[in-house]
Amino acid sequence: MHDTLFEPLKLGAIEAKNRIFMAPLTRGRAADPVFVPNEMMATYYRQRASAGLILTEATGISIEGLGWPSAPGIWSEEQAEGWKASTAAVHAEGGTIVLQLWHMGRLVHPYFLGGQPPVSASGTTAPGHGHTPEGRKDYEPARAMTQDDIKRTIDDYRNAAVNAKAAGFDGVQLHGANGYLVDQFLRDSTNLRDDDYGGSAENRTRFMREVLEALIDVWGADRVGIRLSPNGETQGCDDSDPAGTFGAATKVIEELGLAFLELREPGPEGTFGQTDVPKQSPMIREIYSGPLILNSDYDAQSAVNDIEAGLCDAVSFGRPFISNPDLPARIRQGAEWAPNRDVPKSWYFPGPAGYTDYPTLEEEAAS
Repeated sequence: MHDTLFEPLKLGAIEAKNRIFMAPLTRGRAADPVFVPNEMMATYYRQRASAGLILTEATGISIEGLGWPSAPGIWSEEQAEGWKASTAAVHAEGGTIVLQLWHMGRLVHPYFLGGQPPVSASGTTAPGHGHTPEGRKDYEPARAMTQDDIKRTIDDYRNAAVNAKAAGFDGVQLHGANGYLVDQFLRDSTNLRDDDYGGSAENRTRFMREVLEALIDVWGADRVGIRLSPNGETQGCDDSDPAGTFGAATKVIEELGLAFLELREPGPEGTFGQTDVPKQSPMIREIYSGPLILNSDYDAQSAVNDIEAGLCDAVSFGRPFISNPDLPARIRQGAEWAPNRDVPKSWYFPGPAGYTDYPTLEEEAAS
C-alpha cells in the first residue's frame, strides 16, 4: 500500500534508501554554554537512521547567529568533534545524514550576544519573544547588516560547511525558511534595503545565492540543499508577492543545480502554523528540476498520494519522528499511524525523557 515510500531516491550525490525523510527538529539537547553535540544526541539520531535521509536540527554557524538554549553549533572544532558521534552512529546503521546550517538573524535575543543587538537584512524587530536560559524575553530591534557584515557572515557559513565535512556529514542544507536570516533577506516585509541586496525580488535573493555559492565551493552542488517556507507569514516574516519572490529564489536554486529543495508548506488547517496563502510548490515544481521534498502535516497515505501525483519526490516528517524512532518500519508494517504520541512539554527538556526513550515496534512486542 505504501510501496512508493520505500523506493530509493538520488539527490545529487546523496543516495536515500527510501522517501520517508526526517525533517529538521530543534530539540535543545546540546551542552551549554558551548553548544557542543553529545552522545545523547548520537543515540537519538542512531535510533532514527532508518529514515531515507535525516535532516538534522538547525545548527548555528556562529555565536552571533544562534539564539536558542542548548541548540548545537558547528563553528568550532570542538563542536565538529562532538557531531562525529552522531554521523558515525547513523552511518553504522546504514543511514544518511545532512547538517542544516542556521543563522537566526533578528530572532537572536541580545541575551546571547552580551547585550549587543542582533543583525538582520534591515533594522526591524521580530514580534513576540525569544527563549533564553532566563525565560522568555521580548525580541529587540535588529541592526541592519553592513556590506562587511554580509561578507563576514558568508565566511561563517563557509567555515561551518568545512566543519560539517570534517564531522562526517553527507551534505549540508541551508536553512532559508521560517523567518530566519536568509528568509529575512528574501521577503519584502523584513528586507527594506535599497542596495544590491534589497528592492527587487532578484536583489533580495542575492544573499541566499552568495551563501549557497560558498557552500558549493566546499561541498559541490550535488551535496547542498536548501529549505524554504514560501507560503504565509512565519515569525513576523512575510511577503506581498510570494510567487514573485520564491519564483526568483527557485530560479537561483535551479541555476546553481542544488541536490534538493525542501519546502515547509502549512495549510489553513495546519497543526503547527496555519495560513490561507496558497502553496507555491506547484509553481516551484515547474522551475526546479531536481528532487523536491514537501513538509507539513503529512501522514503516510497523503505522502504516497503526493509522490504518485508527481507533486514531490519525497516527504519529510517532523513530529511523527519524535515519538516514533522506527517510523519507516511502522509504515511498512501497516502499524497504526504514529501510535506513540510526543508530549510537547518534553520537546526541549535537557535530558533523555521524551527524546531517546520512545519504544520501537520490536521493543513494544518484547515488553
